[in-house]
Amino acid sequence: MNTIFCYDLGRAPYRETWDLQAAIQQRLIEEKLHRAAEKKAHINGRKHDSSTAALETEPRPHVQEQASPMVGPTPTLQPRPEGKLKVSAQEEQPLLSGLTNEPSPDVLLLVEHPHVYTLGKSGDPSHLLKTDEELESLQATYVKIDRGGDITYHGPGQIVGYPILDLDRYFTDIHKYLRYLEETIIRVCADYGLKAGRIDKLTGVWVGDAKICAFGIRCSRWVTMHGFALNVNTSLDYFGHIVPCGITDKAVTSLSEQLGRPVDEEEVKDRILHHFQDLFGAVIIRKEGRPALPTSH
Repeated sequence: MNTIFCYDLGRAPYRETWDLQAAIQQRLIEEKLHRAAEKKAHINGRKHDSSTAALETEPRPHVQEQASPMVGPTPTLQPRPEGKLKVSAQEEQPLLSGLTNEPSPDVLLLVEHPHVYTLGKSGDPSHLLKTDEELESLQATYVKIDRGGDITYHGPGQIVGYPILDLDRYFTDIHKYLRYLEETIIRVCADYGLKAGRIDKLTGVWVGDAKICAFGIRCSRWVTMHGFALNVNTSLDYFGHIVPCGITDKAVTSLSEQLGRPVDEEEVKDRILHHFQDLFGAVIIRKEGRPALPTSH
């Protein structure tokens, strides 16, 4: 069973958290490439040993030698090399100082961001309806980011989850992965008596025609980053300054709006982790502080 380390970062700036995600993702990718190179080198080494053994045990045909000043002794045959690895494990090691063959656990970051609007790489900048000066008066920032999706809002009262998972450990299907994330939130909503679901051809989790959770995913070599943003006690007025996710005819809602009361965010986090580990068949271990990344030398 896979292990996932969960770090609750509290309130943290968006860009800082993005950089942390990217560093963890890159670390998992480097470890994966390192292990693959070692495995390939080991397999090629075994092939080389087998070829050598076969040549040593195979009897040579008898050929009568004829003395001639133009012909030297018959050369000793050498096994044909299997071909050098493009990057051998030994050559790669200095770039990946501190790596071992034991894979690092996957990571789930939970965080609450200060007021920020983020635009995905396929998003339309015109979906931000405020000027820089107006954003400043709202104490909000604007960030263009390398993820899928259009524009969205993050802020206090919203639980943001960033799973950094190696999908080779689960399943290599990005659509299934997104469905699992959605199902996690659907089950959380059900815990509070809310009937949430999906809308055909639209991402997100919805209560009626109102989006309660947004999703944005980035994946490289089957290692994910970015994730979901669940509105719990979010100030929904901030969504009025954008066209959320580029959708003009849908509303945005939150757990507190649906229930008519403030919601305990720590309880919501516990429910997210419960359903997440159940769906992914993993064990989530809550860790203190921030994930420590080994440094390369």
